[in-house]
Amino acid sequence: MIRFQLKEKLSAWLMKKIAYQIKVSLTIAALYAFNSIMAYEIDHLEPPFWWVNMEEEKLQLLVHGKNISFLQPQIEYENVEIISVKRTENNNYLFIDLSIKNANAGSFDIQFIRLGKVEAEYRYVLRERSLGSKDREGFDPGDVIYLITPDRYANGDPRNDSVDGLREKLKRNNKDGRHGGDIQGIIDHLGYIDQMGFTQLWLNPVLVNDQKTYSYHGYSTTDFYNIDPRFGNNRLYLELSEKAKARGIGIIKDVILNHIGSEHWWMDDLPSDDWINNGGNFINTNHIHESIHDPHLSIFEKNLFTDGWFVKSMPDLNQRNELLETYLIQNSIWWIEYANLSGFRVDTYPYVDKNFLSTWSMRISSEYPNFNFVGEEWNNNPTIVSYWQKDSPRHDNYVSFIPSMMDFPLQSAIVKGLKEKESWNSGIGNIFRVLANDFQYGNPYNLVVFLGNHDMTRIYSELNERLDLYKMAMSIICTIRGIPQIYYGTEIAMSSSSDHGELRKDFPGGWPDDEKDAFTGNGLNETELEAQSYLKRLLNWRKGNLAIAKGDLVHYPVKDNVYVYFRNYQKNLVMVIVNNSERAKTVYPNQYNEIIKGRTKGVNIINNRLHYLLREINISGKSTMILEIH
Repeated sequence: MIRFQLKEKLSAWLMKKIAYQIKVSLTIAALYAFNSIMAYEIDHLEPPFWWVNMEEEKLQLLVHGKNISFLQPQIEYENVEIISVKRTENNNYLFIDLSIKNANAGSFDIQFIRLGKVEAEYRYVLRERSLGSKDREGFDPGDVIYLITPDRYANGDPRNDSVDGLREKLKRNNKDGRHGGDIQGIIDHLGYIDQMGFTQLWLNPVLVNDQKTYSYHGYSTTDFYNIDPRFGNNRLYLELSEKAKARGIGIIKDVILNHIGSEHWWMDDLPSDDWINNGGNFINTNHIHESIHDPHLSIFEKNLFTDGWFVKSMPDLNQRNELLETYLIQNSIWWIEYANLSGFRVDTYPYVDKNFLSTWSMRISSEYPNFNFVGEEWNNNPTIVSYWQKDSPRHDNYVSFIPSMMDFPLQSAIVKGLKEKESWNSGIGNIFRVLANDFQYGNPYNLVVFLGNHDMTRIYSELNERLDLYKMAMSIICTIRGIPQIYYGTEIAMSSSSDHGELRKDFPGGWPDDEKDAFTGNGLNETELEAQSYLKRLLNWRKGNLAIAKGDLVHYPVKDNVYVYFRNYQKNLVMVIVNNSERAKTVYPNQYNEIIKGRTKGVNIINNRLHYLLREINISGKSTMILEIH
């Protein structure tokens, strides 16, 4: 009986084992069958290459392709190790974390394996860094930045005006369409830019912007790693950087961290459900810049400012997603290293998640300690703008590493100051009062000062198309503390309405059929020629002037419509007299002996006229006098 029971139990056990083995065999067979019919593709792998000997010894690769998450990456290369592999709810993405500490430059295969079989491969390259890359010098107060909207500057290669596969084609007769300006056009006119006295180039975004309409401005990025073919390509962008550098001109890249274009390839296949704010659904930001600081504002409204979309065609990125955070940081570093950049201008800075901005700015500064980058906070309150700059005192414990901000308060003060009727709280005293708030900035001398940009009515029109006011404004912006930025066309007193297509109109001479040519002066009228000549002299004098590049600002309260300030560095002294009255005024230099300290002569930098400082100085109405003091 016992023997029979044992035999029965053994038989049952054998049957279960056989059934289990059959199940396993069927499962394996099913997996192999599933694997044999499943397609695997690599559509994107970013960054496309990287460099050794970076400060950060880790690298994260975004891999996108059909069913790619079912594969396991494998690398065999000395000192390159896969630390982890991250997957999201979307099976078309893999995120590979690598350690590249002590790795040498070279190439290796990334193999993507399933069930022991290599289903896909990618040849990855680690490059050597350029000599001195880490210690590159960014733009500084000795520079003058020339802002160009590339589509509207010069058409150097008509063959790329319209490109197959990209939605928007050439429509030069449409003020909001693409006009054909490109990187080659800028390269062709580097001589003009150099001769004018500009030392830095800030280009509105040139990455792929494959939107159906209104794509020329570049602010709706649809590919973070490629130049728009209608502007050129990555190699041409690098060529621009190299040829500009040979002339002592740096390249500043316009960076957009807040949003993408609605036609970005991500939008067809989001890496994760939280990659775009509000679940990928359009909810408009409130555009209230004070939201971040307002102690009385509701949490909903605070969040709406940063999480809401700028406009419907610009999906708002969720930088709180750690994978996206790393992607954006690495992309910024990639372009600095690849294109040998000297700076960034960061679009819509306060709209971005502030904790991400702290991390992003820290990483950029850590990788490139002398690199400069400037944020756009479009607000006329110095308290709001200064909050973001590195080392500024602020109302909370927020830590920021961005070295520079755009000085919107000063821009507004100059325009109002030159146009308003003078009184105790208006007129040119606006400039004095804004500068008196410099105690709020970590470094007011590193602010970018400007009179206009690609979103503002042209400064010549803002100043009622008065050449005397134009000259005053230009002289102030080029001698006050900070780093001047001048929008293309300003040098010929270009006019405009407030319409974007109008204020971004074509630079004359950039197209073969133009009646005027600002590059040569042919066809320009008297006002345009005089404005160009004035600014050219001013910028070339400014270049290399130590008092302007490194000097302290010392100013005096406005008296009788006259504002006087000095730039002082060691033995170098510049005196600026601004007369905002319609009538001539007399200035007595002995009132400023605290700064002049017994020096007796001043030379007008525009007309070389000598002025003796022991006598009074007469200055014409609505004019500025710049004197080098000896």
